[in-house]
This record gives sequence, structure tokens and C-alpha cells, in this order.
Amino acid sequence: MGLKIHRPKRGSMAYYPRKRAESLVARFRVWPDPKPGKPILLGFVGYKAGMAHVVMVDDRPTSPFYGKEVVRAVTILDTPPIRVLGFRAYTYDPWKNLKLSMGEVWASEVPKDVLRVIPTLPEKFNKEEAMKKILDNLDLIMEVRAIVATQPRLSGIGKKTPEILEIPIGGVDDINEIIKYADSVLGKELNITDVFSEGQYVDVTAVTKGKGTQGVVKRFNVKILPRWHKHRKGYRRIGAIGPQNPALTFTTPRPGQMGLQKRTEYNKRILKIGLNGAEVTPKSGFPHYGIIKGPYVVLDGSVPGVIKRLVTMRFPVRPRPHTYPTGKVQIVWLSTQPIQGA
Repeated sequence: MGLKIHRPKRGSMAYYPRKRAESLVARFRVWPDPKPGKPILLGFVGYKAGMAHVVMVDDRPTSPFYGKEVVRAVTILDTPPIRVLGFRAYTYDPWKNLKLSMGEVWASEVPKDVLRVIPTLPEKFNKEEAMKKILDNLDLIMEVRAIVATQPRLSGIGKKTPEILEIPIGGVDDINEIIKYADSVLGKELNITDVFSEGQYVDVTAVTKGKGTQGVVKRFNVKILPRWHKHRKGYRRIGAIGPQNPALTFTTPRPGQMGLQKRTEYNKRILKIGLNGAEVTPKSGFPHYGIIKGPYVVLDGSVPGVIKRLVTMRFPVRPRPHTYPTGKVQIVWLSTQPIQGA
């Protein structure tokens, strides 16, 4: 019996395993903190309403179209306010290499729609005791996360059940200041303007459009074999799957699930943030979505997911160089609205 060798796994796993996402609420594993000098949430969520295109003035100094009007495809997100239900403090266990919860504080009142997701909320929750337990162990706390709930009733998505997720609170290094901020927003609503501003870049994550079980041609872009010679067993397949002992190579294209997987896209620029959705909503509403009733965000480019899918935004983990513009964008025309003066 030979000695077992411990080494990193060879070969890139990339997007493997290509299986369906466990939840339609895509979550980030890493939350960059830009340290603006005041406590803020490190992310926000919104619903994908649809796509459009804008005519904007190119403000990239290195672009050959600098100062000229260019056409850009954009995605419009419906971002109703989120409600802070509570916050949770985490500590680090070096032996297990895990973050462990040290306690949580909940708001005295939560919306009735939250009971659709969490039917058994603590009836006799003592906020003073929970807060005292956290304040007595400030030196052990490494992270504080807000427990937030979306409010789909305020959107055009046409549903009642909210999504509940955790978003870290950052901005400063002082844990005591972060806990004071978390306590101040407990039970209140937070807007997209409390987190992000126009012109800055964000990372987005969402669950992509599900396409069901597909073959290797569509799933991995395998070349179709010639149909007229020696391919009586099929032509939309691979020639050989390779050795099966001791195991089939995971990189071998095989039929299976395609889509409905979490994907992240980096450095999407916020072109516009508005508080009145009527500014960007077509007269008949967005196809398959409806009308944006409140705040909205216009992102440069496309984002993963189908219409009505929840999209999570965070500060960029791979920030653009300082040569990239971050100021307010001059938008001349948006395709969802008629041309002025036409």
C-alpha cells in the first residue's frame, strides 16, 4: 500500500459541477469593503425588469469616441427599499476555520409577509439581553451582517413572498460603530441611494436562465460530426468518452443540466439611479414584468438571469484602474421613452 500524496487538485474545475442552483437567491462569498469612512451596507438587491439602450456621452478619456454620443445596451433593475429585520454578529474559529454566530438581534416588529418565509419567529425575544451578549464580546467579533428582507409588493414583479438574506455592514474598522449603525437601522427601510451612487462600478450575481437537460452540442459547443460517413450511432455526440477506469475525466463533455446556475459578472457601471420608475417604464410596461413603481437602477451591459430574477449587487472585488471614469454619466436618450420633441 503506497503512501497517499496530498496535493492540490490538478485541472481547473471552473464552473463544475454544472448542476442546478440550490436557491434562486444568489449570494456572494466575498464582500469587498471600500471603507468610505461611515458605516454602510456592502450590497443591495433588485429585480431584473428588462433591457434597453441609451444614447450617452462617452466620458472615457482613452476612448476614440471621447466626448461623443455612443449607444450602449443597458439593464434596468427594479430596486424597492429593503427592510432590516435584524443583525447577526460573527466570530472566527481558527480550529474549524469557520465563522460562527455569536448572537443576533431582531426588530420588535416584522412585516407579515416575512411569516411566509419564517413561520416561527421567536415570540418572546429579549432585545436587551441579545444586545448585551454582543456588546460584552466586542473583542471577539470579526463581522456584523444585516438580516434584510426584500419588499416585492413595492415592485412590479407581482408577488408577495419576500427573499431574506444577509448583507455585511462595513465602511469603518470600529466594530462598536458598526453595531450602533445596525441598531439605528433596525426595523427601518434602506434605499439604493444609501449604498451606491451614480457612476460607480458594481459586481452583480444572479441565477441564470434554466434550459433543462441538453446535449453536448448545445451544452459544450461540441462540433457536429459528418452525417454521411461512419456515424450510424449519431452525429450530435462526442467520438469517445475516454478511459472509464479509475474514473471518467470530469472535463469530458456529457449531456446534463444547462443553465439555472449562479454566475457573477464584474464591474458593471451604474449609469443612472432614479426614484420614480415612471421615468424609464414604457407606456405598456416592461414585457413579462410590468411597471416599476419606485426606485430603479440602470446598469451598463447585461446581467445574468431572466426577467423578475433577483440580482445581488456589491462593491467591485476587482476594481477598475483610476483612469476609468466614475462620475455621473450624461444620458441623452433612453429607448424606453419617446424622443423629446419628436
